[in-house]
Amino acid sequence: MDKIKVGLQYWIPQHGLTRLVGKLASAKAGGLTTAIIRWFIKQYNVNMDEALHTDPAHFKTFNEFFVRELKPGARPLAEGETVISHPADACVSQFGPIKDGKLIQAKNHDYTAQELLGGDEALAQEFAEGEFATLYLSPRDYHRVHMPCNGTLRQMIYVPGDLFSVNPLTAENVPNLFARNERVVCIFDTEFGPMAQVLVGATIVGSIELIWAGTVTPPRGNTVYTWDYPAEGTKSVVLKKGDEMGRFKLGSTVINLFAKNSIRFDDSMANNAPTVMGTPYAHTVQSTENELPDQ
Repeated sequence: MDKIKVGLQYWIPQHGLTRLVGKLASAKAGGLTTAIIRWFIKQYNVNMDEALHTDPAHFKTFNEFFVRELKPGARPLAEGETVISHPADACVSQFGPIKDGKLIQAKNHDYTAQELLGGDEALAQEFAEGEFATLYLSPRDYHRVHMPCNGTLRQMIYVPGDLFSVNPLTAENVPNLFARNERVVCIFDTEFGPMAQVLVGATIVGSIELIWAGTVTPPRGNTVYTWDYPAEGTKSVVLKKGDEMGRFKLGSTVINLFAKNSIRFDDSMANNAPTVMGTPYAHTVQSTENELPDQ
């Protein structure tokens, strides 16, 4: 059955299906929309107590529900300038060192940072021998993505590609999954060096939105698009730790890349461990030279 589930993904019209689902998810269908949302909450055990609006009837479209806001204070930020916080509610898929330019996707599968970042060799070199983490957002999760640290946006890259599912089963069976799926790469300059935050698309992910650019996907096609941003001035994008930076309309994956000798992952990190936005994710290297801050 697993082979069938994976094999079908090679044959279904991924982009056509995704566009259709995206239109349905953005449709205002009144009672039908509310009924679907209620079913989804029950099916995936979504915790609505922490949502700003707890009544499913409040949401005019499924997409509004899916990117729902949380109540103020629902995700307190880990304190400390040297503490990097989790960018999303998710599950740790893989994390660890970038060895020989490669990241682990799953057992017996890896891919290169250069492929992930859209083919830019010089950019990939900035993360050579650094660290990476892959965080999988399940359907029940809160689907807004936040900044793990203070950062100034340097570059945004849209990389077209396939739209395979990104669940654990597919990650274990589709080679180069995260480097072949459609994605948006965001490169930030931070006080501890460059950081990449990559939002990966998937089957029926209607779109990826960023707070400074709006909807980035679609467009679809074969062209890699790159936008450069100034460090200062009215067109600069400067975000603080915990600020919202983007959102998925129907779930997916976030991948972070960090430069060599810039961070050490928090002791709480483990494969398959759940993550909560705002909790300790990693520590900058200066925090490892002394006693780590209280957690």
